[in-house]
Amino acid sequence: MHNKPDQSFDSILNKFKKNIYGSSKGMLRHELLLTHLRNHLELDGKPLNILDAGAGTGIMSLEMLQLGHQVTINDISNTAIEEAKSKFEDFEHAKYLVGPLQDIHTEQKYDLIVCHAVLEWLESPQSALRCLPDLLADNGALSLSFFNKHAHRFGNLLYGNFDYVENDMRHKNTVRLNPNNALVPENIIQTLENLDFKVEFSAGIRCIHDYLFDRSKQESDYQKLKEMELTYGVLSPYKWLGKYFQIIARKTD
Repeated sequence: MHNKPDQSFDSILNKFKKNIYGSSKGMLRHELLLTHLRNHLELDGKPLNILDAGAGTGIMSLEMLQLGHQVTINDISNTAIEEAKSKFEDFEHAKYLVGPLQDIHTEQKYDLIVCHAVLEWLESPQSALRCLPDLLADNGALSLSFFNKHAHRFGNLLYGNFDYVENDMRHKNTVRLNPNNALVPENIIQTLENLDFKVEFSAGIRCIHDYLFDRSKQESDYQKLKEMELTYGVLSPYKWLGKYFQIIARKTD
């Protein structure tokens, strides 16, 4: 069990949805994550048993449900889960689980765990990560995405926030929609390998979008921007500066 509670968006859920998914940045993040999932996992075959850990209101869960998979939708926010229930009432193969992902204890094993944009909001991301292998079936897959510390640092350097960077980007967080813990991709990859995962794919998410000088192109040239993101987001050095980082790994033991 953990002592300090993790971030919940119960009181600001509508603001969170508008900020994240009512913008090009949220739409692009979702579409890139989904494209990589469909390109690197067999999602169009037999139905899978999927856990969407920290699912919020179930944006990615809906994609999986529409493909015919059985999805357990988990979030720490009861408000988010209730909204998901109201949206997915026609899907008999949707299940719901309220609470921190660290507290999920079930004999059921999942073929795929989706854990997108969750770890950076937790007080102890590494501890949460170590809880996931026990929930996976043999040869099960894990898709992680998280706020990238390299990109967070680089963005602040570009804005001239030198004192903030020198303080390792730590200060009293007064903006509730800012993640608590930006993570270093190489550290997460090493942790996964230590947990007997094999990393099969990795990509930067929004390697270009957030750095555009002309912000109007985020919407006016959206489709071309998305093409460029898919091309360069899998290539070094660009991938390491994605605002988010995605890893698809498979349990090997």
